[in-house]
Amino acid sequence: MAYQISTGLAIYFVIWWISLFLTLPFGVRSQHEDGLGAPGTDPGAPVLTGMKRKLVWTTIISAIIYGLGIAAYHAGYLSLDRLSRLMGMPF
Repeated sequence: MAYQISTGLAIYFVIWWISLFLTLPFGVRSQHEDGLGAPGTDPGAPVLTGMKRKLVWTTIISAIIYGLGIAAYHAGYLSLDRLSRLMGMPF
């Protein structure tokens, strides 16, 4: 039981990080776009990143993806036998 819980948490953790990297570029405005560049800073540096909102969206998106994956696993779509047949490798 503990192995299944830790595996599920590890899979969710990986999905969460991938979702975070996917949501990072959305809504970021650079200093060059806003015209608020401070002297000596890179014009491509962000003005406001909105990290709290991105972390919430990352958690929501990754929970949905994880839930769909668990549902597909329990429905039999993500079984090892089925996936090996799809890739043309006998199991």
